[in-house]
Amino acid sequence: MLSTSGAPPEGAQHRRPTLSLHVLPPVVDDQDRILAARDGDPLAQQWLVQRFTPMIFRFCLRMTQNEQDARDATQDTFFKVLRKIDRYDDNYRFETWLFSIARNTCIDVHRRRKRRPESKERDVAGSGPSPLDIAAKRHDADRVHRALATLPEIYREIITLYHLEGMLYREIADLTGLPMGTVMNRLFRARRKLREALEALDAEQSRERREAWARTVGA
Repeated sequence: MLSTSGAPPEGAQHRRPTLSLHVLPPVVDDQDRILAARDGDPLAQQWLVQRFTPMIFRFCLRMTQNEQDARDATQDTFFKVLRKIDRYDDNYRFETWLFSIARNTCIDVHRRRKRRPESKERDVAGSGPSPLDIAAKRHDADRVHRALATLPEIYREIITLYHLEGMLYREIADLTGLPMGTVMNRLFRARRKLREALEALDAEQSRERREAWARTVGA
């Protein structure tokens, strides 16, 4: 039976479909965790160590050229970071502050190494993935790392910071305390030194191949 009032029959009213809302957890980025670590959150501090240890170990390894020294420097770096984390100024990139501590720690390790007897064998390990390793073929990356190990520390550091860790001129200047013009000039000289080291390495490998071939033919 139809209703003459124009209203739908009882029980036939249209109902709006209900919406099921799923509340997503808040997005927490790296900076939020860093600030939580600064505020004393133990889980955030644990995350910080896990997040940045591979990067700092690679840096320390390239700076010290010794795996055990790099491990010691990495451990000392994070001990200092956690002890001084309340001093971090979030107006600056955390990585710049972190690298400044790692750099000074590597300098301390280098000084201690000078005071101890030098080992007959240098324990130089391969580094973990880096922008250079991803961009270049593996054998080219190994070749560059071998040449890099022959450079003086001031050139090895600037190459590592700019090309391997992807830091900007200004960030390197803040880290090292050098004027930006000096950073750019030192990087220019470091590239030239690295190119010369690569050429010397290639020449040595060519000579070794020729000598090996001569021994094979003469056998």
